[in-house]
Amino acid sequence: MKIKKGDKVKIIAGKDSGKVGVVLRVLVKENKVVVEGVNVVKKHVKPGTVSKEGGIIKKENPVHVSNVMYMDTELGKGVRLGSKVIDGKKYRVNKANNQVLDEK
Repeated sequence: MKIKKGDKVKIIAGKDSGKVGVVLRVLVKENKVVVEGVNVVKKHVKPGTVSKEGGIIKKENPVHVSNVMYMDTELGKGVRLGSKVIDGKKYRVNKANNQVLDEK
């Protein structure tokens, strides 16, 4: 998976299309990511032994990784990512300008 935790991504499909946020969690087995402020749902919680108060809480649900695109801050738009091997190490590469991002 080319998207990592802490990456700034742009949503390219779905009800939150066009929004930009930071990746909070990556669910590798499910091919999904949780993005801050995107796909927010309300969950009704009953009062229990752990939390004395019930109510409605808002939380971010996962979004499929195919619906997000890495956001390049220099270009100000979403870009595709690739990988390149340099001196035996694998790096993530911005395909728009062939700039090396970090080690994979």
